[in-house]
Parts: sequence; C-alpha cells; structure tokens
Amino acid sequence: MRVRVKFCGITSIEDRDSAIIAGADAIGLVFFKDSPRYVTPEKAGRIVKNMPPFVSAVGVFVNEDLEYIGECIERCGLDAVQIHGDEDVDYCLKFKSRNFNGVKLIKSIRVKDKRSLASIENCPSDAILLDAYKKESYGGTGEGIDLSLAIIAKEYGKNIIISGGLNPDNVYEIIKKAKPYGVDVSSGIESSPGRKNMELMEEFMKEVNRAEKELR
Repeated sequence: MRVRVKFCGITSIEDRDSAIIAGADAIGLVFFKDSPRYVTPEKAGRIVKNMPPFVSAVGVFVNEDLEYIGECIERCGLDAVQIHGDEDVDYCLKFKSRNFNGVKLIKSIRVKDKRSLASIENCPSDAILLDAYKKESYGGTGEGIDLSLAIIAKEYGKNIIISGGLNPDNVYEIIKKAKPYGVDVSSGIESSPGRKNMELMEEFMKEVNRAEKELR
C-alpha cells in the first residue's frame, strides 16, 4: 500500500528542501492570511521554483475568491489547490468548470460527527481531506479526528487524506487503522509554527514507511 505524504505550512526554501530530502510527496503553501504559516504569492513562487518534478506544490486557501486562486495558480505554479474553509459543492463545481490547466482540487472537511461527511457524496473534488472540527478555526488545531469516521468516509469512494494532530508518534497507528490515500501534517513536524524540524520530518516518514510495508 502506498500512502502519499504532504508536509503543510512550508514557509522557506530551506524547509522545502528538507521536506523533499525527507521524502514528502507534496508541500503545502498556506495563502490564508490569518495563519502563522501564511506566505505571500511572491514568496510561494520562490519556494516552488526549481522544485523536482515528482514533488507537488499544493496551495491552501480559506473561503477565497476563485479569481485570486487562479492568479496564485499561475504565478506560483501550483499543482493542486486545497480549499479549507466553508466552501460548498457549488463552489467546487465552479472551480472544476474553470479547468485551471488540470490543477487538482482537494476539499477539506472539518469533521465533527458522521453528518459532517454527507457532502462528500456530491463533491467533485479529486480528494477529500478530513481535519478536526474546532469552532472558528480552519486547520492547524493540532487535534486529531475520530478514525472510525475516516473509515466511513472511505465508503464514498473518494481519495481520503487524514489531517489534524498527526506526528511521528501516532501516524503509524493511524495509517494501519484507517488506510488512507494520504496523510497531511504541519504542526507535528515543527519546532515552532512555520519552522519545520528535519529530525521530526525524517521520523515521520520512517513511521509512514513502516506502516506501508506492513500493509503490503
């Protein structure tokens, strides 16, 4: 079993390089100004420049205008867009209709209970990211989700990515239990918000690889 790994909240070229060396499949660039990991389009463009071809750049947006997202895709060379706010199915349909040069769409859902999963069925996104629910907070809570809900989410036939509270100490068990398409980590591999820790990144990937081997 192959589990994709995204290291989110990358804010520097140095952390980008460390993420690539550690073995991440994707890096996340946060375009949400209220986040401590926010990067401007100019800075994001510098981070994405000269990235290797098999590592993806994912832009993370919260309740953002599609025109602005389109500008960031073009200016920064994004491979995928993750919408992490209150965007509904109609918003996702509008995104897909724009066809932004084949850029993939990841829809984040803040999981509170089983009813939170209802929108997955009609969502046209290429993947669904499950994050912990916290009132008036859009990601970065450091809290985990109920894995039984992640297992239920897989029944919709979508690529499921698990986020929220992941770290080197728990990612092995999370992958073994939920068998997701991918995992997304930010604070769990940091020394401080927006500052990645190379040792934690390497340890995280080691645990992911260990779980993958046991699931083959």
